[in-house]
Amino acid sequence: MTTTFFERIAVEVDGEGEPVVCIHGLGGSSNNWTPVEHALSGMRQIRIDMPGSARSARVEGPLSIERLAESVIAVCRRLDITGARFLGHSLGSIVCFQVAVMEPRLVRSMALFGPLLCPPDGARPNIRARAAKAREGGVAAMQEIADAIVGSALSARTRRERPVTVAMVRESVMRQDPDGYARSCEALAEAVAPPVEQIGCPTLLVTGDEDVVAPPQSVRAIGERIAGSRTVVYPQCGHWTTFERPEECVRDLKEFHAGRF
Repeated sequence: MTTTFFERIAVEVDGEGEPVVCIHGLGGSSNNWTPVEHALSGMRQIRIDMPGSARSARVEGPLSIERLAESVIAVCRRLDITGARFLGHSLGSIVCFQVAVMEPRLVRSMALFGPLLCPPDGARPNIRARAAKAREGGVAAMQEIADAIVGSALSARTRRERPVTVAMVRESVMRQDPDGYARSCEALAEAVAPPVEQIGCPTLLVTGDEDVVAPPQSVRAIGERIAGSRTVVYPQCGHWTTFERPEECVRDLKEFHAGRF
């Protein structure tokens, strides 16, 4: 696997074959997709650290969903990708939806984990407050934010039985640049639901029955707006789906990409 920087965006590229573009969520990185690599064998993986996240450089100016989507489209152009399968988690799922609306020919299919169109209005003030906390409190605040996410966004079973998963999620969030994380929070807080009724590609929506960010009823409602989509709900699973239920994710990705879903 090689890492290249396009306009200060870190992009991992590995393998040969049909391209699959992987977009992590808030507080994530390209490592969100390591647990499901086995499902992507025989494909050309393009794993992006989104602007301001993980190894990508700190961004100047405000982030928005449109700006994030444009950065993904720009990476695809640099790599001469004209059609790809897309994977997205959480905030990354919103970016995938936006890319599919902006550049429908670029997106052959989407498999989205913990998907949402935008935050509910009641959640937006808390997301903005989290942004302010990260920006003002720096590294110490990121530890507090990471601990809060572990406590609320992982299932009870994961917290009880999967200490490595807990550590991975905590480390992923804790290591984010505070200002970059704050800007990503602000992009999420201002997100507007894209017109997903326009999406015509095969779409798989995966969530957990304990996902408080993308609860099953909300994900099913998204699926009802996308013709031919399929929704799957994992039991005893929270929001960090690929970390919490990697075996099930691998199974369902293989079935989906093989056209058997």
